[in-house]
Amino acid sequence: MEKLTDWQTHMDEATNWIWNTLPSLVMAIIILVLGLWIIKFINRLVRKFFDKADYDPTLETFLQSFIRIALKVILFVLVVTQLGVKSSSLVAIVGAAGLAVGLALQGSLSNFAGGVLILLFKPFKVGDFISAQGVDGTVKEISIFTTKLNTFGNQVAIIPNGQLSNNNIINYNAESTRRDKIDIGIGYGSNIKEAKDILLQICSENENILKDPLPEVYVGELADSSVNLTLRFWANNDVFWAAHFYVMEEIKLRFDEAGIEIPFPQRDIHMKTETFS
Repeated sequence: MEKLTDWQTHMDEATNWIWNTLPSLVMAIIILVLGLWIIKFINRLVRKFFDKADYDPTLETFLQSFIRIALKVILFVLVVTQLGVKSSSLVAIVGAAGLAVGLALQGSLSNFAGGVLILLFKPFKVGDFISAQGVDGTVKEISIFTTKLNTFGNQVAIIPNGQLSNNNIINYNAESTRRDKIDIGIGYGSNIKEAKDILLQICSENENILKDPLPEVYVGELADSSVNLTLRFWANNDVFWAAHFYVMEEIKLRFDEAGIEIPFPQRDIHMKTETFS
């Protein structure tokens, strides 16, 4: 009889718990279903926004994933809170876990933040030729944590975004044109005016060198063993190196034809012989 009474008591307690919990459980399920529908709707709106806006595809993918995860975390907190878990306790647990993960992944988080900044502010894009962290190359890929460059030798350089976003970057493709500067030394006995005319003629004959602004030549320095001329000209980015190498080769060929000396370091050695009787 006593066992029957205990069983009846447990049944009553279970029934009371179910009736007391059922409204919260039903409400939590409603919040979950409705929340998932709202998240899906918001994600659709975000996708349409990015389809219309001109953003980097990598940034679009990252932001869509970030928004989706953030909304699901908020939904999880709402559902768990509705089931009776105190929000303060939940926040404390999540905060402690976040701190532990943040300390363990400090370097990765720095690269993650750097990747977001690069994708957001766009100091360069895929296809640009840049110089950064002692590496020169064409940007091959921009990801959240690293950026890949193709070097002149066709090697792939992988640079962490944390370092890349916190240091100097030279983007050679930021402008459509680029100016070259070539220093040429000629002998003191050479004709400066003739040398300048030859340099300007080389530039005028090459179709890759822009005529506006005009190329210019001036005496940059009266050095110890040479008169240093400076040649400056502009060219479009896609033909810049072709113009540069053409000018370098023509300078040597035409200076040789004109008898204009290009000094180079040399040393005269005088041998003195003595005879002993």
